[in-house]
Amino acid sequence: MTQEPPSYLRSGDLLSRDDSRLLIVDMQEKLLPAIPVADQLLDNCVRLVRAARLLDVPVFATEQYPRGLGSTAPALAELIPERPEKLRFSCAEVLGWDRSAECADPRLRDRTRVVVAGIEAHVCVLQTALDLLAAGYLVYVVADAVASRRKLDWRIALERLSTHGAIITTLESVLFEWCEVAGSDEFREISRLVKER
Repeated sequence: MTQEPPSYLRSGDLLSRDDSRLLIVDMQEKLLPAIPVADQLLDNCVRLVRAARLLDVPVFATEQYPRGLGSTAPALAELIPERPEKLRFSCAEVLGWDRSAECADPRLRDRTRVVVAGIEAHVCVLQTALDLLAAGYLVYVVADAVASRRKLDWRIALERLSTHGAIITTLESVLFEWCEVAGSDEFREISRLVKER
């Protein structure tokens, strides 16, 4: 007996665990005290990383001039041991991602959507997201997991990113799009992460 194809077609605008990667930008100890929403920001970045690990979404992180700005906050550092250093504000160069089929890491080849979180929204996050868009990635910026010292800089950065094609989203949207269905052990874990907020 031939099985009929499913009648449900999921929107291509939704994130999937199979086509995503997560990038945490410069969540460093000496930068965080200057961020008014630092505690919430750090908690949300940790939730993103924990969900990504649960759902097999590759996770990456960077550090901006760690000799001067310190290393990544311990809560994230223990979850993301490899964090390339950079001097350029954009992370794109140090990530070494390559979209060409011949050179790409097979594990990443089909992961064209990059979920971005970190600091500062108007500097390193903005420049990284614009470079990734120029390289052909679909970029999702998590509004409640990016921040700046000043709210105006954060707001203008999100507006500018949206104008240039980045999708502005929220932590819960990302988690439930990656999870996709209820009723599983993964869903229960994701729900717990959401309730911790």
